[in-house]
Amino acid sequence: MKISFATPRMPRSGTIVCIVMDDRKLSPSAEKLDKDSGGALTRAIGASRFTGKSDETLQVLSPANLDVARVLLVGVGKPRPGDRNPRQNRGGVILAALNALGEKKAAMFVDIQKGVEIALAAADMAYGARLRSYRFDKYRTKEKPEQKPSLQELTFLVDDPKAAEKEFAPLDKIAEGVFFTRDLVSEPPNVIYPETLSAEAKKLAALGVQVEILDEKQMKKLGMNMLLGVGVGSVRPSRLVVMQWKGNPRAANKAPVAFLGKGVTFDTGGISIKPAGGMEDMKWDMGGAGVVIGLMKALAGRKAKVNVVGICGCVENMPSGSAQRPGDIVTSMSGQTVEVINTDAEGRLVLGDALWYCQGRFKPQFMVNLATLTGAIIVALGHEYAGFFANNDELADKLTAAGKAVDEKLWRMPLGDAYDKMIDSDAADMRNIAGGRDAGSIVAAQFLQRFVNGVPWAHLDIAGTTWSKKDAATVPKGATAFGVRLLDRFVTDNYEGK
Repeated sequence: MKISFATPRMPRSGTIVCIVMDDRKLSPSAEKLDKDSGGALTRAIGASRFTGKSDETLQVLSPANLDVARVLLVGVGKPRPGDRNPRQNRGGVILAALNALGEKKAAMFVDIQKGVEIALAAADMAYGARLRSYRFDKYRTKEKPEQKPSLQELTFLVDDPKAAEKEFAPLDKIAEGVFFTRDLVSEPPNVIYPETLSAEAKKLAALGVQVEILDEKQMKKLGMNMLLGVGVGSVRPSRLVVMQWKGNPRAANKAPVAFLGKGVTFDTGGISIKPAGGMEDMKWDMGGAGVVIGLMKALAGRKAKVNVVGICGCVENMPSGSAQRPGDIVTSMSGQTVEVINTDAEGRLVLGDALWYCQGRFKPQFMVNLATLTGAIIVALGHEYAGFFANNDELADKLTAAGKAVDEKLWRMPLGDAYDKMIDSDAADMRNIAGGRDAGSIVAAQFLQRFVNGVPWAHLDIAGTTWSKKDAATVPKGATAFGVRLLDRFVTDNYEGK
């Protein structure tokens, strides 16, 4: 689908999209169209339940004296200048409505904001439409025409299209990062496994990202026995992806910021095997790594003035004669020993070594890791919020604010000594689970914190937000890429250019 910006003009085909405010107040463009059509819009509104509330839609077919096929009226409620989320959501709603109508070409008048705000409003709606347009359909060989998106062109009509294009350009690069993540998470596990996920990350070199791929021999030399232990039962060798984006040369001597992702490309649970029902979903247990790779693409794509490290531990957790057993004891890169009680609590083993490696090599300002780590976080929060843990209040506050700004919401969970004691082991320094069902997400976070070594750190458990079974305004059902926009905004607001 092509998105463009142009000066206001009356289209001669397709659909015109116009804004209506609360209490059925027409925007200037809608008023003109209503007058030109002899009051057709007013009559249609009067005969419907449409009141102009936010994201309501109403189509008016072939209004008199107009060349277009229809006018699509979109409610905005009470406009709130500067509030970008509703505008982006509106773009997604418009895109979905036009596809539902089978439209191929549409133009939208953006005319209720003033000054530079109108360009940003147009860019935001275009961004929302772009995000909603995502589809993962590469493996579909038979599809009915009505199942396919129809819209081919969407033009936003503004007084200063060049200003709108300028505002949209970085947003479009963020969308590319979001789409890259959604693609990676959507791919089946016979296509994405540690070697191929690493190869996908390697493609970011074309954007100027420095990418290193550590193989098993290199990780063994470093002492990453926790990470390697997870993948030892698979025929797919494990990998560690290390990415660096050096977008701020003036801060070359300053510590970078660091993001880490769990990349379990398929999780059977290992010897502690999962039930068969729903196991196919475990292709997206690499969602954290997918987000980190997509974030690096977004930052590099828009040439963000920041120095960032991205690290992904990529493994496949399989049962076999060589697989790690419950009761095994491994020595981590940190030198701490871990008794593996449950091989299905594998993500924390992967991230523990990755966190230790990151803080030791790069000495970052902070580390933020993302992982589809626990089902317990879904029990606690459902699919609306991602749970997160932090050892630093300032870092926690910044992440929360960024989540609110892009509508990827976080809920902070507790850490504490009483929880930490739950993973003490009689046979080793710690065990990888507490042994009971209590506080599963917190216990996992406490495990990770033992490998942070005092660096400011946050852990985002995105198990409930990585995949959606229903459409949202800017997120079609399937892989969500939750975290890419959040962390891009977090970087923009707090670290870019500093």
